[in-house]
Amino acid sequence: MTETTTPGGGPRFAVPGRIAVSEQAETVWQPATLTEIRRETPHAATFRLAVPGWAGHLPGQHLMLRLTAPDGYTAQRHYSIASAPDDSGHIELTLDRVPDGEVSGWFYTVARPGDTIEVRGPLSGFFAWPGDRPALLLGAGSGVVPLMSMVRHHRARGLDVPLRMLVSARSPEELIYARELGAETTAVFTRSAPAGVPVGRVTAAHLAPLMAERPPGGWEAFVCGSNGFAEHASRLLVRAGQPVDRIRIERFG
Repeated sequence: MTETTTPGGGPRFAVPGRIAVSEQAETVWQPATLTEIRRETPHAATFRLAVPGWAGHLPGQHLMLRLTAPDGYTAQRHYSIASAPDDSGHIELTLDRVPDGEVSGWFYTVARPGDTIEVRGPLSGFFAWPGDRPALLLGAGSGVVPLMSMVRHHRARGLDVPLRMLVSARSPEELIYARELGAETTAVFTRSAPAGVPVGRVTAAHLAPLMAERPPGGWEAFVCGSNGFAEHASRLLVRAGQPVDRIRIERFG
């Protein structure tokens, strides 16, 4: 997981840069107990963790997760947080099952409710969205995970600030969180789609209605997905008139 950013501000209000993250939260490992596993698609599942010492997070942030084997061997991975911020003491991660994946493989073949792992975070204030400005979200595949945290936050708080999401998946069966998506979301399918729905990648035509809704002050755009999707989506945004310094990108892979 990497980040890119370009400094600058919007034309009508100040656009914050990186949101400060607690140094203690970034460095201290905390125990987390797996409490629930929910299947999202044939290749993705959500894992709910109880973290009593969790200090809270902002939508869009991620954490570091650590597994430790009986012989002391450790494996660490970054994962975006899928859940909205709340005071429940729980967080959720949605993981793709990666072929031969060391950590995801453990979650899918070994992990059971009651198992304990370690987490530290939240990490990175760059991709965070506190809910204080209009948000235009573009994601592909598991790139929808941090964006869904933003959608859930928007709903849970009953925010009036505009939010729209454009998400790409191979097929309806591979669309993560399909049962939760509402009127704020436009889905694009690249391999197969319901009858009457065109198949293909995200295009300027998909983006045009969202850009036409441009609210006062403009959109803050959040793009999350593979390197290829991030490059493609950010180019579409710029061509549609979105300022480069108002595009935040999170890349996977």
